Order: sequence, then structure tokens, then C-alpha cells
Amino acid sequence: MSATQLRVSRNVDAPARRIFDLLADPARHTEIDGSGMLRGVAGSAAPVTGVGEQFFMEMFQEALGDYQMANKIIAFERDRLIGWQPRMERTPASAPEMGGHGPRGQTYTYELTAGGDGATTVTQVYDWSAVTAPEVIARMPRVSEAQLLDTLDRLAAAVDG
Repeated sequence: MSATQLRVSRNVDAPARRIFDLLADPARHTEIDGSGMLRGVAGSAAPVTGVGEQFFMEMFQEALGDYQMANKIIAFERDRLIGWQPRMERTPASAPEMGGHGPRGQTYTYELTAGGDGATTVTQVYDWSAVTAPEVIARMPRVSEAQLLDTLDRLAAAVDG
């Protein structure tokens, strides 16, 4: 672990294509969320197909209440790499000072590496090295290593089911 990044890996007994398809489909993200923050897709969300696309998620945190995040795709290599940068889209009433800041610099990326017997090593990287706002840096990381590992466990179960 670095001071501005968490990186966790897990072997998943599924081909990279199946894992990538799940990760590219925002409607399935609540199945794999180990943080407990995701409530569902905001509006309709088709699977993403490239860099620059966005999807919106309804979120909840005890300290904030309900809010919405816009997630811009920043990395997309079919069956190898997918990542997004979230930003607050709809600010919770309990934290009006958090809205209107645009991208905050944190990213979530999944790296897929083919292994033997049709398995794939999935590495999730949560990076906040580009965060510059002091009030945001003070609250980083927003998710723990244990939550990221739980996400990978849930991902393995979702592609297995």
C-alpha cells in the first residue's frame, strides 16, 4: 500500500471476458459492492463501451446520507482494463459544501490478467494521488482494503453464479 493508493488482487475462476462484461455493466455494480455505499444505477445505464462515457450511481453513507455520483470512464481495454473517476453529481443535503467541485482525483481501476485453466487475476486499484482539495484528502481513503477485498470476493461469486 502507498500513501495514496490501495491495490488488492484475487484469482477468479472465470475468463477475463465474463469478468470484464460484469464490470462494464453499471447495473451489476451493486452485486459486487463491498463498501456498502452503492444503492443502484441512477436512470438507465447500458454497459459502457469506451473512455469518456459516464454512468450515474445512487449512493449512501451514514455521514452524508443519500447522494449521487457521476462516474467517467478513464480506462477501457476490452477484457484487460476498466476504470472510472467518480465525482459528486447530486450533493447530500447534509453536506452542501461538497457539491460543485467536479472530479476530485480519485479513481477505481480493475486490471485483468489471464491465468491458467481459464482463471483470471483481478487487481483492483483505488487511487487518490490526484486529489488536491485538502478537505477531501483529510477523508481519504474513502474505502478500506478490507472493503476492496470484499468487492473482489463478491465479483468472483457474481461471475460464478
